[in-house]
Amino acid sequence: MSHAQPRTAETEGQPVSRTNAVVAVLAFGGIVVALMQTLVIPIVPELPKLLNAPASDTAWAVTATLLAGAVAVPIMGRLGDMYGKRRMLLVSLLLLITGSVTAGLSSSLAPMIVGRVLQGMAGGVIALGISIMRDELPAERLGSATALMSASLGVGAALGLPAAAVIADNFDWHWLFWSSGALGAVALVLVLVLVPESKVRTGGTLDVIGALGMAIGLICLLLPISKGADWGWGSITTLGLFATSVVVLLLWGWYELRAEQPLVDLRTTARRQVLVTNLASIALGFGMFAMSLVIPQLLQLPEATGYGLGESLLTAGLVMAPSGLVMMLMAPLSSALSRARGPKASLMLGSLIVAAGYGLQILLMDEIWQFVLVSSVIGSGIGFTYGAMPSLIMGAVPPSQSGAANGLNTLMRSLGTSSASAVAGVILAQMTTNLGGVAVPSENGFKVVLAIGGGAALLAFAVASFIPRHRPAGSAAPTSQLPAPATPTAPATTLEKPPASTVGEELVTTASVGTPAIPLRGFVRGAEKASVPGAAVTLISLEGRQLGRSVAQADGAYAVHAPGTGSYVLIASSDGHQPQASTIVVNGEPVSYDILLSGTSGLTGAVRSDSGAPVVGAVVIVTDVRGDVLSSAQTNSMGEFTIADLVPGTVTLAVNSPKHRPLALPVEIGATGATHIEIELHPGANVRGTVRGAGAPLSDANVTLMDAAGNVVATTTTGTDGAYAFSDLDGGEYTIIARGYPPRVTGVAVSTGGIDEHDIELAHTGE
Repeated sequence: MSHAQPRTAETEGQPVSRTNAVVAVLAFGGIVVALMQTLVIPIVPELPKLLNAPASDTAWAVTATLLAGAVAVPIMGRLGDMYGKRRMLLVSLLLLITGSVTAGLSSSLAPMIVGRVLQGMAGGVIALGISIMRDELPAERLGSATALMSASLGVGAALGLPAAAVIADNFDWHWLFWSSGALGAVALVLVLVLVPESKVRTGGTLDVIGALGMAIGLICLLLPISKGADWGWGSITTLGLFATSVVVLLLWGWYELRAEQPLVDLRTTARRQVLVTNLASIALGFGMFAMSLVIPQLLQLPEATGYGLGESLLTAGLVMAPSGLVMMLMAPLSSALSRARGPKASLMLGSLIVAAGYGLQILLMDEIWQFVLVSSVIGSGIGFTYGAMPSLIMGAVPPSQSGAANGLNTLMRSLGTSSASAVAGVILAQMTTNLGGVAVPSENGFKVVLAIGGGAALLAFAVASFIPRHRPAGSAAPTSQLPAPATPTAPATTLEKPPASTVGEELVTTASVGTPAIPLRGFVRGAEKASVPGAAVTLISLEGRQLGRSVAQADGAYAVHAPGTGSYVLIASSDGHQPQASTIVVNGEPVSYDILLSGTSGLTGAVRSDSGAPVVGAVVIVTDVRGDVLSSAQTNSMGEFTIADLVPGTVTLAVNSPKHRPLALPVEIGATGATHIEIELHPGANVRGTVRGAGAPLSDANVTLMDAAGNVVATTTTGTDGAYAFSDLDGGEYTIIARGYPPRVTGVAVSTGGIDEHDIELAHTGE
């Protein structure tokens, strides 16, 4: 695992124009993915004729993309953390291009669905882009950039509808996919040229079982949500899939909590800030998609209904387009509010704006300008919320987990949008009116969906209130006293003596006079969560000014104090470890944040038997001088192993394998790079035999094996056949004691690598 230092235009010499280009390219990639999801909407009613397939089957052109995206987003996030976020971003764009070409060449259902699945697998672009921004951008640009990237999902969706309508009305329908592929190719080239690769990695291997479990669980959950209206909500198929999803996801969670390298770190996602933000994301995803479902239908329904406006699909798309532009414009405002009051304030304000927009829509449904106004209001609220969610997530997880955490948050939004589609479909199918013998959704049906969308936004507001926040007026610093750019005349204040658990640390904090300091505490851990005493922990402002410094105690505990609410950078370093920098969001209450440092060295090697054959599946364990386990690995088919992130110095290497004697030896880990070692294991000796009494096998006889020094090596009890066995022994002299009748003591010489037969005859005294 490696960690990057915080990057700033000043420290890296990176021009501001270069930073702007990175932001623009990543946001463009997000918009391209969102456009891909929207472009197919105009031709959905025509797909049965275009593909010569039933409507129930052609609906998979939409469903397949939804399912593929739900599965791919968290997996791509985890792979990005492991192998490089830019690399996985490029893979995602290649999948989008490949899927677009496949769908563009299709004239039947099967290749169309394959193409849409590949396109859906590109859904991780937005989460990966946000994670790259965290690793590469100057801290002062991070808030507005992530807000823009997060909002690109809504921007692309809003702009995609009118663009798709123009293409569908004037060109062959295949051009919808060719245009998507062309935009994906442009994004791919721009990423290759302008976006750097992040140095923040977790390493490790992909949790394949966890990925399969999550995929099965999500598909069993989302499939009935998407198709329940067609299959029947009370059908055996729908209920069976829901039940299966519950069972699978529970088992998946149980497995992930015990996996050494889980696909999703559930302990991290259970942190209050992450968990509550994800729950709010589900509600907000519902609220956003409800608008996209209702407004286009109301605009296109015939005027004869009394509430439809009879407009074309192109007009409906143009009405929705301003909402996407408003989302983009709200990104810097959301960032400014998050810096001043914390991202929680942006999330709650945006939720209220979305709810207000739905309330307006229920009242204003008569003119086109009213729909433009309402969609823009809702879009502005979504801009605030989608800008705040990544900040809340990244403020609570280490940089090495940002890809997986953002991917999971994106998945939560997708669950909300999927639920919105299902709920709206049921309501509009049940609440209908008759128009020329055809049942169409009633006005009240639309109003009910709008009310539910507004209620979902209010639910998000209520859920977000549980996110840790700043104290009320009187205990928290007023806005005027929030962290500001450093000035040479800023007074320095030495904080009060810290609690007993942190006595002895060096702690000097610069703060404005009268501003209450906010404690930030935690533990500095190394490999296998071992404490890192003496680690230096420094808190700096976004402008690069040092605000506090602490030295970790024997148990790894540290404590610094922030001068007020806002975003800060926490830097930790220690000899023999990779330094780590993290963006921390302080909302006014004490913050608990543990820091995980990785070593700079590694250990590689090969385990072979005395015959030279590789030993497969041998367990290799590294412990420190105190006996604490630092890391472990298992040999591959070539008998080779690799252990990374070790601290230089002497360690103990233990190797254990069935059919071989265990081995332990000291190894000196070099200061840099990987130390290589060749290990030879020897097969263990075996002693076995049968205990008899009066010539017959004797059960329940106790057999003890002792070495030449009189130490008990092993003990066993015979079964009904009187047999006993001791394996994996060193060669040498042993003593076997058998008890059942009067005990009998026998000496035996054991040869290394062989099997010694030693039967024992027990008899009553005097026989």
